[in-house]
Amino acid sequence: MSTSEESSLGKVEVSMSPQERFEEYLQSRGLRNTDQRRFLIEQVFKHHEHFDADQLIDQLPRKGHENHVSRPTVYRTLNEFVEAGLLRKFELNGRSVYEHDYGYPQHDHFYCTKCHKLIEFQSDELLQLRDAIAREHRFRVRGHRLIIQGVCDDCSRQKRERRVQDRV
Repeated sequence: MSTSEESSLGKVEVSMSPQERFEEYLQSRGLRNTDQRRFLIEQVFKHHEHFDADQLIDQLPRKGHENHVSRPTVYRTLNEFVEAGLLRKFELNGRSVYEHDYGYPQHDHFYCTKCHKLIEFQSDELLQLRDAIAREHRFRVRGHRLIIQGVCDDCSRQKRERRVQDRV
């Protein structure tokens, strides 16, 4: 699965770096901050991208090289990042996809079913509607995840251009 991403979202001011926040999380659970954990957090937060575990593993050094991290350690550490509030995990086409949560604003996604692009967006109107519906149902919202599936403009344009060529 290839999940590229377009984002115009800003960052949210946070008091600690992701590394510091994760260190605090580990200390609160009596866990050590190993070299592998430090290396993984550095890799994950180097770029703001959506990714799955296999994509992350493909970017890491191979066995026998410096900073190699085993597959089980990657999966376990990604779960720790989610528990620490650093990453958010969601299902997309039967795969677990991760995105940065710490330091990033609430947002939603458009997902292109042709090229698998994820496009992030924010909508005050959507939040107002969500909150109004929640009040109507006497429901206290803690957050939400919305992924709207369809076809992006680039893929739609390619289809239109092919049709014009087919007629010639």
